Amino acid sequence: MDLRATITAAMKQAMRDKASDRLSTIRLINAAIKDSDIEARSDGNDDGVSESDILAILAKMSRQRSESAKTYEEAGRLDLAERELVEIKVIEEFLPRQLNDEEVTAAIDAAIQEVGAESIRDMGRIMGVLKSKYTGQMDFGSVGPRVKDRLSS
Repeated sequence: MDLRATITAAMKQAMRDKASDRLSTIRLINAAIKDSDIEARSDGNDDGVSESDILAILAKMSRQRSESAKTYEEAGRLDLAERELVEIKVIEEFLPRQLNDEEVTAAIDAAIQEVGAESIRDMGRIMGVLKSKYTGQMDFGSVGPRVKDRLSS
């Protein structure tokens, strides 16, 4: 089952279960996907966004909520931080399993081999390979410095 169908099925189940918090988060996910579909259609892509684009949307939503939760905690608004954390759990149900440190290192090494990278100038190509293969499975904000370290050593 593709990701859109999985999200739709989860929304229907949340309606049946009367799980209002879960339902509202899934509706936010659907709204973000539909906004991206509309934007893609205006750019000439009649099919809307792809599966990897949906994964990127979900990863972005999760990252945004993590940052918001941190901000709320620092401001002493634990109730709002808790709500953000609940939304993160729902969003992450639709993301693939995150790679551990060893798997990320192996993926970086494989991308360096594939590109034939020799210097820091090849970093963009390496990140492109990683993003095409591992969207939603790793945090590219933390992977960038690791790639840079590997290329400079």
